[in-house]
Amino acid sequence: MRSHLLNDTTADRYRRSVTEGVERVAARLATTDRPFTGVTVDELAPRIERIDLDKPLHDTTAVLDELEEVYLQDAIYFHHPRYLAHLNCPVVIPAVLGEAVLSAVNSSLDTWDQSAGGTLIERRLIDWTNERIGLGPAADGVFTSGGSQSNLQALLLAREEAKPGEENGEAGDILGKLRIFASEVSHFSVKKSAKLLGLAPDAVVSIPVDHDKRMQTVALAHELERCRQDGLVPMAVVATAGTTDFGSIDPLPEIAELCAQFGVWMHVDAAYGCGLLTSLRNRDRIDGIERADSVTVDYHKSFFQPVSSSAVLVRDASTLRHATYHAEYLNPRRMVHERIPNQVDKSLQTTRRFDALKLWMTLRVMGADGIGELFDEVCDLAAEGWKLLAADPRFDVVVEPSLSTLVYRYVPSGVTDPAEIDRANLYARKALFASGDAVVAGTKVGGRHYLKFTLLNPETTTDDIAAVLDLIAGHAEQYLGETLDRAS
Repeated sequence: MRSHLLNDTTADRYRRSVTEGVERVAARLATTDRPFTGVTVDELAPRIERIDLDKPLHDTTAVLDELEEVYLQDAIYFHHPRYLAHLNCPVVIPAVLGEAVLSAVNSSLDTWDQSAGGTLIERRLIDWTNERIGLGPAADGVFTSGGSQSNLQALLLAREEAKPGEENGEAGDILGKLRIFASEVSHFSVKKSAKLLGLAPDAVVSIPVDHDKRMQTVALAHELERCRQDGLVPMAVVATAGTTDFGSIDPLPEIAELCAQFGVWMHVDAAYGCGLLTSLRNRDRIDGIERADSVTVDYHKSFFQPVSSSAVLVRDASTLRHATYHAEYLNPRRMVHERIPNQVDKSLQTTRRFDALKLWMTLRVMGADGIGELFDEVCDLAAEGWKLLAADPRFDVVVEPSLSTLVYRYVPSGVTDPAEIDRANLYARKALFASGDAVVAGTKVGGRHYLKFTLLNPETTTDDIAAVLDLIAGHAEQYLGETLDRAS
């Protein structure tokens, strides 16, 4: 079995095996003519269940043949221009190359003696991102597994900064008084983080949004004042730069002013909108982000990186001490004085992949302008898609896009029952997915069911959008026709 270990004696086998795997994926990508096959759980599950994991095939080719059947042929392919559903991006080749390198070398980014150059590359990318944001010379951060972890760590730091000193004996009593303010369309991880951090069930105060799905700062100011009057402690305001449902960007400068006025930690969840940091034309849409105390970025959304690649950034590097613990066998305290850079001192994770390498490779091959050009393309596409929807009497579109998301609803003529329209839209989405012709997402607006395009593929065209809208209308009309037939 030692022949399967990757080392100096098996380098040729490694090269052959990986090449064979890459050839399979490349062939699949080259011949995929739709984003999904439409396979059902009931069809796919038996194929996987019948595989006896205690009886290996002992042959790479045979295993890849099996993988074709249970995974590759039915995978959902985000590179296809009619995958329009979630915040999943097609990935750039330099990042995939980085993924191959980091997996083979297998550095662990917790301590210097496990990663060396990897540590310095990650730190340089954190500095680069902070420079793009404008957080200042004392800024720092660390790579994470994704936006949810980044938000959790940011709010952990905010919680610790909001607590009085341990010497006062009040720290244990204050958790129930801490409050987080976020818009009603902010990411669910804000509420999840509050629970994980031991805050009160009502700790997250939901702030209403305006017509454009942006946080209403007048309402925020009112809630901050009420919090103070009630003897509660405003712990953090979470502003969103790219909501999951609408791509809306909260008014960051106004929120920053309120945070300064009330002395509240400002966190910007830019997991989606971080692509604007490289934008050639639209960077001003996130003006004000430079005033944040912490920022979440997901490179695996709008930087076209493979999952996972995210980071949490902070204005003041010293706040990262709240995530620091020292273990004699790993990162003893003396290493700080010896100026040995151990990334575990900043991270919620210990063992951690060298995900930063993917972004490093991307920047070194394409440059930041190359990433920004791709993201600008999908933002432009969304603007054109909005025009299509606004001009189409079959659809109701919710809001003009700030980024690359469109939320809309098929509204058939002659049908006035909202519940029946809900069912028609739900059916259309399900039928479209089952066909495999396209994949779209869904959400609720005002309690009603809507559909959603999340446009992250520069290869998608307005013709693709128009064709998918026709497919949705066709499926919805089929449902309504069958409903009328049954009713008669």
